[in-house]
Amino acid sequence: MAKLYPFKFKTIFKDKIWGGEKIRTYLGKDFSPLPNCGETWEISGVKSDVSVVKNGELEGQSLATLLETYKAELVGKAVYERFGNEFPLLIKFIDANDDLSIQVHPDDELARKRHNSFGKTEMWYVIEADPGATLISGFNQPVDEAKYLEKFNSGRLTDILNKETAEAGDVFFLPAGRVHTIGKGLLIAEIQQTSDITYRIYDFDRVDDKGNKRELHTEEALAAIDYNFYDQYKSPYDKKKNEPVEVVTCPYFTTNILDFSQSVSRDYSSHDSFVIHVCVQGSYTLKYGDEELNVHMGDCILLPATIEKVSLETSAGFKILESYI
Repeated sequence: MAKLYPFKFKTIFKDKIWGGEKIRTYLGKDFSPLPNCGETWEISGVKSDVSVVKNGELEGQSLATLLETYKAELVGKAVYERFGNEFPLLIKFIDANDDLSIQVHPDDELARKRHNSFGKTEMWYVIEADPGATLISGFNQPVDEAKYLEKFNSGRLTDILNKETAEAGDVFFLPAGRVHTIGKGLLIAEIQQTSDITYRIYDFDRVDDKGNKRELHTEEALAAIDYNFYDQYKSPYDKKKNEPVEVVTCPYFTTNILDFSQSVSRDYSSHDSFVIHVCVQGSYTLKYGDEELNVHMGDCILLPATIEKVSLETSAGFKILESYI
């Protein structure tokens, strides 16, 4: 078998009713011939859209094939024992040229029962934000199902939803069950469980190019929603330079932000997990053993669990999201 190395994958482009141009203008990804691009799937084990390697000796191999072949060598022993041949994370970029639908995702228990799937807990990192851009995360007051339905049925659901102004560098953690939407003018990196299950609650009465409204999942959403009110929905963190900063840790993934103006070495030997780098700013050369890989803004790299030590060499600086199980 070929020796494992850091992987880049072919981008999967998604045409969305609310998509725009920033995937191309900010991230340098050409989505022609699509008229716009709402999101890209950068690392995916979702069965309908499995990522394919685009670099090195294993170019052309799917992520599913890699996992079936290399097992724990690719993802780590503990991760493989937990997830088997299911790659547990999905990495996306999202460009909202209009508001996304108000939606919610089921947790593991409900998703397994209804769809034989993982639930969907996720995090957002705001790469770029138009002035005044907003998003919705959770409720702005204590709510129960009866109050939710009252507002929903009267067309006033947004009265009880928590709206946040979002700026570049903001982080939002969205556990399964949290009602949310990404607002117009936001470019976001999303790290989530491997799941494509969304319950669309409200879509602003939009129609597609054929004049049809998108399907809503009003009843399905009721059992999925977390009706609790929380004091804080944005994830605060210390925006330190040249030092890893943990921004999210949960049962499904941990994410650090590395905002560096200088080169740095990373030791992953204690993780027993694959590691993903999502480059959201700048560039660096990833060095591992005697090999190296150039990484630029918009690149997403999968480091196999067998690669325990790397160095990130830079002259101009970089910012990455570093995620693992």
